[in-house]
Amino acid sequence: MLLKDFYKINSIVNTEGQKYTAAITLNKDHEVFKGHFPGNPVTPGVCMMQIIKELTQQVISAKLTMKSAGNIKFMALINPEVNPELKLDLEIIVSDDGTVKVKNTSYFNDTVALKLSCIYNRN
Repeated sequence: MLLKDFYKINSIVNTEGQKYTAAITLNKDHEVFKGHFPGNPVTPGVCMMQIIKELTQQVISAKLTMKSAGNIKFMALINPEVNPELKLDLEIIVSDDGTVKVKNTSYFNDTVALKLSCIYNRN
């Protein structure tokens, strides 16, 4: 975990084939939220992207480096004091050439907060 104690993984479940659902809890008291933003904490987009990478690494048991990202859509602010519980749907496709394609949708309650497609290289 790049940011120690930033979030806790509650579960990662293989739902069907290459599809997984992860449940995480953000640590509302983490240092990141003291600067982003004082009095109105918002989960930084780059931190969400890192969480997606780390969850993917755990699923495939390999270290990854981002090759490219597209279709990054931040659709709602994630305030860890209001909505610390997140659900992340991941479709993870490992190619023969070693690249890993990930499609993600992240939610709190019924609200879509993030949609993201990435390609990673295995390290």
